[in-house]
Amino acid sequence: MAARAKIEDARTYRIGDWFGLAAAPTFAAMAWAMAGAPAGICASDAGMLPVDGMAWMYLLMSLFHLPPWLRLASRRHAAAHRPHTQTEGD
Repeated sequence: MAARAKIEDARTYRIGDWFGLAAAPTFAAMAWAMAGAPAGICASDAGMLPVDGMAWMYLLMSLFHLPPWLRLASRRHAAAHRPHTQTEGD
């Protein structure tokens, strides 16, 4: 029974990881969409930059949600550079 609970916890954790990975590109796409949106969608004047307040907010949210991607890249890099040792008989 305890082993099944561990499997369910691991499965739930993996699903949570995928949601974490989905957040950063989603917010980046929303920032890109808001930067190119007509002025009528958001009621702020962009001024000198073609990026308004909503685009900056989505860009910041995308940056705050980058750590899952950085952990994934770090794990893959560590796995690729891990020395492989031969065991007897290989």
